[in-house]
Amino acid sequence: MALRGERELQRLAREVLGAVEAGQAEVLLYGGSSALTRFANNYVHQNVQESSLSVRVRAVLGRKIGVASTDAVTPDALRDVARRAVDIARLQHENEDFVSLPGPTPVQKVDAYLPRTGGCPPERRAEVAAAICRASERAGLVAAGAFRTSESEVAVMNTLGVWAYHRDATADANTVVMGETSSGHAERWSLDVDEIDGEALAAEAIDKCRRGANPHTVEPGEYDVILEEYAVADLMDYFAYLSFGARAFVEKRSFMSGRIGERVMGENVSIWDDGLSLQGIPQPFDAEGVAKQRVDFVERGIARGVVWDSYYGTKEGRASTGHALPAGETFGPIPGNMFLATGDATKEEMVASTKRGIWVSRFWYTRPVHPLTVVLTGMTRDGTFLIEDGRIVAPVRNLRFTQSYLEAMNRVEMIGRESRLLGSFGGCCRVPALKVRGWNFTGVTEF
Repeated sequence: MALRGERELQRLAREVLGAVEAGQAEVLLYGGSSALTRFANNYVHQNVQESSLSVRVRAVLGRKIGVASTDAVTPDALRDVARRAVDIARLQHENEDFVSLPGPTPVQKVDAYLPRTGGCPPERRAEVAAAICRASERAGLVAAGAFRTSESEVAVMNTLGVWAYHRDATADANTVVMGETSSGHAERWSLDVDEIDGEALAAEAIDKCRRGANPHTVEPGEYDVILEEYAVADLMDYFAYLSFGARAFVEKRSFMSGRIGERVMGENVSIWDDGLSLQGIPQPFDAEGVAKQRVDFVERGIARGVVWDSYYGTKEGRASTGHALPAGETFGPIPGNMFLATGDATKEEMVASTKRGIWVSRFWYTRPVHPLTVVLTGMTRDGTFLIEDGRIVAPVRNLRFTQSYLEAMNRVEMIGRESRLLGSFGGCCRVPALKVRGWNFTGVTEF
């Protein structure tokens, strides 16, 4: 199904708002088409496509708020979802901290839609999947993974004059290649489907799998680590999830609370969110239709700020930065377009500078232990190697770690000169590789 377009979503939004009998109302429309080609055991086994359009209505009666949603867009369904939102609002307790829905803000247009990505045929996805499967089979290994292309559109309208519309198209592919005693992983994300190279993905995953065969055991302890971009993305995920949102900041559950203007990370570290950058996956406004602002979280190690929505912004006397989640979500605002500043090192230089350390391809099954200090526990996966005297000398069995990500960002010794776009908890992130001193590994696996 092709995208409906701005004019049609505007018509649907007006129809919904016209049926809402409330003091204030908001409608969020999100839809599009997503197609997925999946492969396993070195052959393509599934091709699916889904198209949908969701309508979410927020009705405000004084300080009472009701939210209802539907995936149907017939006139009867739109009238029904408008009525249900009002009925739900009537049943709520008053929210003493709520003041108003946001008014209109100028939203910058960002062209994030490439027709070749949005209209990618299944044959193109099959070619990429087949290239990975053929390369894996030639290597005597087994590949599994998926290649997805999607086109989406989002629109927000409210009774205070807000109207915002955006469309984009994205492509992402991933694979895990497995042998008898090892595995390798590779992943790519892009606005341009032509940047998804199946042979390059296969080569990366196969190389890790081959080099990882017959791993050795190393004792737990503190090691200098070289974190590939996949592992660094996990750090950014948890900073976004635990630390860089207004709710955690206000409730003093974030290490940023009370520390704006203070040094919280190494002076070589800068992290920000930019919903307008084409180096990420842009989204120029939030689920309330408020324009996205660039937000610097950490600038050369100094804490600068967090993201806000209209609710927490009004509550604390701050302007929204355009990071609201859809109505009804209670998590609070969250970053969706994270960036970690690059440095000037290559991965080869990181290895050469390491006396004894561990190369980590990615983390897996990471979970918070202490949110305030961003202590996580998790596992390495799909390519873990021992470094000695400036060389990668052996594969090692996967290791469990328990480590403060915040402390790690105070011990960054080298930063990669190149970055990679990857999916993340709230949207996407673009990150380089890192060399970190003294990563705390607490256990070793049998695989």
